[in-house]
Amino acid sequence: MMDVRRSGDRYRGGDPGAGIETLHAFSFGRFYDPDNLRFGALLACNEERLAPGAGFAEHPHSHTEIVTWVVEGELTHRDSAGHATVVRPGDVQHLSAASGVRHEERNDGEQPLTFVQMWLAPREPGGEPSYDMVPAGAGPAPYAVPAAGATLHVRRLAAAGERADVPDAPFAYVHVVRGRVALGGAELGPGDAARVTGARGLELTALAPCEVLVWEMTA
Repeated sequence: MMDVRRSGDRYRGGDPGAGIETLHAFSFGRFYDPDNLRFGALLACNEERLAPGAGFAEHPHSHTEIVTWVVEGELTHRDSAGHATVVRPGDVQHLSAASGVRHEERNDGEQPLTFVQMWLAPREPGGEPSYDMVPAGAGPAPYAVPAAGATLHVRRLAAAGERADVPDAPFAYVHVVRGRVALGGAELGPGDAARVTGARGLELTALAPCEVLVWEMTA
């Protein structure tokens, strides 16, 4: 079964006056929707757009696996565990909040910043916070998040007609970062997503050069 969600249907949040625009794919904060709380392990898929100098002041997280993918620009990350990094396009950043951590995220660069941040529910709460970043040169996928029973795959198709598989899994979440693809008879563009239950033998077909994030989830 496949449920397509369009970019234009996402909840629009953030603080435009402070240079922050957020598009929420799931129920989030004041955008409460009891029918859209999660899919598989995925709790949130937020597209964040930060103007130069804008950002999120230090704030807490707990019992959440936070994975970040930068689309354009540079994201400055600092957290209470002492990590200070700059995340660039093609890097995979993973913050395991575990029993509790605080972090801040900012656009300290001179260009606009766009990133996709995804929150996953761990199978077991608690534990010690941890941080990981895989630079683009090391290859972005697959990236496993065992605590959530999930793996991130990045599909980059360079030309129309190229194909890539969607992993067979109890739950698969497909998010188009850029370009256009065909999946299971549907066409998906930037910001569109497909929630697939019981994925078997599905393929992405590029309709234009594209970049797609695919979550493979066991529960």
